Amino acid sequence: MPKISSHYVPPLFFKNAHLATIYYGLFRRVNGVVQKRERLTLSDGDFLDLDWSDSITSSKKLVILLHGLEGDGQRPYITGSAKLLNQNGYDACAVNYRGCSGETNKLYRSYHSGVTEDLKEVINHILKTKDYSDIYIKGFSLGGNLVLKYLGEAETISKEIKGAVAVSVPCNLHSSCQQLLSFKNILYAIRFKGNLISKLKQKQALFPELISDSDIKKIKTLKDFDDIYTSKAHNFKDALDYYTQCSSLQFLPYIKVPSLIINALDDSFLGPECYPFAEVEHNPNLYLETPKYGGHVGFWGKQNITYTEKRALEFFDHL
Repeated sequence: MPKISSHYVPPLFFKNAHLATIYYGLFRRVNGVVQKRERLTLSDGDFLDLDWSDSITSSKKLVILLHGLEGDGQRPYITGSAKLLNQNGYDACAVNYRGCSGETNKLYRSYHSGVTEDLKEVINHILKTKDYSDIYIKGFSLGGNLVLKYLGEAETISKEIKGAVAVSVPCNLHSSCQQLLSFKNILYAIRFKGNLISKLKQKQALFPELISDSDIKKIKTLKDFDDIYTSKAHNFKDALDYYTQCSSLQFLPYIKVPSLIINALDDSFLGPECYPFAEVEHNPNLYLETPKYGGHVGFWGKQNITYTEKRALEFFDHL
């Protein structure tokens, strides 16, 4: 499906990509979402926490929500999505990745941009324990890459999975990493690195033989973190090998369910390779919308409902 036109035009303040990104990342507030937590024990003995919120009416439709790097099930882009979906006939299940629900996970490994085996376990758990006829997946940033990789790499997809929406997706992880290492993104990179190192120190307390003080001191950039921890903990050769194997771009041609990608052209986290224009031309199941504005997960909307929240609801409703 060719690229689809976008009609998103925010007010002047939110035409600045950094202001949009920072406002919706740090200052937006969403009230009125009631979540119930379920702990899922994984096949390797670790756990994931799932935050459920119900439709205002009994529903057979579910949207699985996947957060971004160092996010969680209470981030406003997750609760804002859940709120609108709940108001329109969908239950929502917000997945907290390993170590992202306020408690350190049990194993040396944690989460990353391509850990689709955990998503598979979540989906299988839902299929076994719930009675949904229609399941959709919505991912943001890292979570967007995760859902697209999952849909494209799987030989078969459960018939209940009807479609997906991916927002602000780093389809090429190396390209996105290069952007995050650039001066324009220095404040974001410092914040991400600080959060990741803080968690790594908690992990060090559990696995002192695997993480040394000298290892932590070597981490100067996000790529260093992936070289020193992510790649070693998840069986990659190094950061570049991780980026190469886990980028969703290579899996887009094989996606078999309708999937909408919304990547703003002014997203400072995304390099040119993160806009899959060629791939959508050759796969009728892919839709690509590239608004001029929006920043990174920063799409303004009236009444505290973001543009991408409305677009996802429209997309799911028409499948």
